[in-house]
Amino acid sequence: MIKRLTIIALVAFTLSATAQNSYKISFASSSLSDGKYYMGQHFRDTYLVIDSANATAGSVTFAQRAKLTNGVYTLLNDKKSKLFDFMVDDSRNFTITFDEKRTNAGMKVKGSKANELMYSYLAKLDDARSRSRDINERRKNGDAAAKAKADKEIEALTEEMKQFEENYLTQNSKYQFTQLVGMFANIDVPNELPANSRDTSLREWQARYFRSHYWDKVDLTDHSLIYTPHLFDKMNYYFFGLLYYQDCDTITKYAHNVLDRVVGDSTMLRYFLDFITPKYERSTKNIGWDQVYVNLLNDYYLAGKCPWATEGDIYSKRQSVAFLSQSLIGAMGQELVMADTNQSDDPKDWISSHALPEKYVMLWFWDPDCNHCKKQTAELIVLYDSLLATGSKPFEVYAVGYESDTQKWIKYVREHKLPFINVGGPNVNIDYQEAYNVHGAPTMILLNADRQIIMNKTLPTNQVLPFLKRYEEEHPEQKDRNLSQWQKEGYRRGPRR
Repeated sequence: MIKRLTIIALVAFTLSATAQNSYKISFASSSLSDGKYYMGQHFRDTYLVIDSANATAGSVTFAQRAKLTNGVYTLLNDKKSKLFDFMVDDSRNFTITFDEKRTNAGMKVKGSKANELMYSYLAKLDDARSRSRDINERRKNGDAAAKAKADKEIEALTEEMKQFEENYLTQNSKYQFTQLVGMFANIDVPNELPANSRDTSLREWQARYFRSHYWDKVDLTDHSLIYTPHLFDKMNYYFFGLLYYQDCDTITKYAHNVLDRVVGDSTMLRYFLDFITPKYERSTKNIGWDQVYVNLLNDYYLAGKCPWATEGDIYSKRQSVAFLSQSLIGAMGQELVMADTNQSDDPKDWISSHALPEKYVMLWFWDPDCNHCKKQTAELIVLYDSLLATGSKPFEVYAVGYESDTQKWIKYVREHKLPFINVGGPNVNIDYQEAYNVHGAPTMILLNADRQIIMNKTLPTNQVLPFLKRYEEEHPEQKDRNLSQWQKEGYRRGPRR
């Protein structure tokens, strides 16, 4: 008898385990055409294709003996374009019937309370948005009485939706979609400065508060968030929306705030780092983003906090940091000593980028075959000549011909009478592409009186003088900076062109 019960229990356990590691998810609609469909799982800004099946007679079923993690999934058509999202949560065996327009109100669910509640929630939001548009339209076109009535209706609708959401979150808290609604709800920012605050600007304090509390409600220990669009959208907006115009120190600070929360969870840490670091590395326009990239590599990869990284990965990251660190804002610019258009083979005739009498030096890497280079070079000539005429030129242009055909570069310089210090060709002391991270033309680098890099992004010509003015306001010690005797004497090294 005991043996028989043991066998029955074992069979029951086996059936239960099989059920948990299998799924059968069906979709039906009169608008569902025959052909192949895919079941995709959200991951960052794309989909991981989990399964495929053929639709016949307005129905398609995905069924496998495989485990599905909780998360937001999507039905994809034969071109792998999204039709609509659904949840895998309380059930792995359910059917969703949808109408031709795939409206939330038209979704009929059998076998999954989680999906039923999700679509009813979304349908309520759709209805509220529709009602709000109607009210605002009447307000826009109505008289004073109509506007007053519309205002009251908006207040009532706002209160109705507030109560609806509170009830929804309270009554359905065990479902993942409900948890997502709560975790990714708007941050409540106080409308007054704290009593002990030293801030004078409420707006600036609110901005810092929002950045600091942005992740408060998100449970970053929940790995299933990786398979939802909500986490990706929040991460993407945080780093490349909310922090977009901040300086590198501020971005690094707030990046640490969230990354340090998941540093012990390699899966979640990798989810963030593998998405954000390449964007900071590849940005060619955002000032200071290369510094953020270097900071993150130093603080996580090279600090041994990324267990998934191979020895090859770490070596590559270390090389990248060493290379980029040479051209970061604040780094000492490396001296270039190059031949001018006379192309002398004698290094004594070459011209130094550092030994120039002007306080500031613009390293201008350009190519005569590049239309954008030619356009901005022409604008630089106008600015340069105007400053020269008024005797108020604060910078020298050290123009490096980024062209392998030396004769073509020399011809362009002479025909267009470029007034800068024009250098180029093979006669040069170092590899300037590596020294200044030059990957193409045009590239602009600005050096201060100490020949430190103060700008490593190409500015529009009309922004060069305003930038230098702001720089001196922020660094008053540079305003009346005296040039060293070395710079004055070094200028006499060779002819100008």
